[in-house]
Amino acid sequence: MTDALVDSVADGGDAEVLGFRRLSAGFERMLAGWSVAGPLAYVEAEYFGGVGEERAAVWADGASVLGPLDVPVKRWFSRPVGPVSQALRRLGARRGLGRDEFDTVGLDRHRWTDDWAASGVA
Repeated sequence: MTDALVDSVADGGDAEVLGFRRLSAGFERMLAGWSVAGPLAYVEAEYFGGVGEERAAVWADGASVLGPLDVPVKRWFSRPVGPVSQALRRLGARRGLGRDEFDTVGLDRHRWTDDWAASGVA
């Protein structure tokens, strides 16, 4: 989320709802409302030098249905699945050969918020 978007949906409240850095109570209510039309996820990822953290949540039918998630899960005989990939799975994404859901849906295309914003304009 760009700073301008955060400011426009913050409704004067502080961020850090559900443990997210940039999710305000006003925007969380908007996400819940939008999810009546179909499930959606809010994710945050911060990495530097291959080390970082992720946080994710999913809403459907006007309510939170998954999360907030902030740690990978590991099932028997499988590799860990990060919070963003868990949320994407809930939305129906499936990992590709040698790729997790994060990479399969193309979230690895850009490293910076400004690059994401610019790609949406094109």
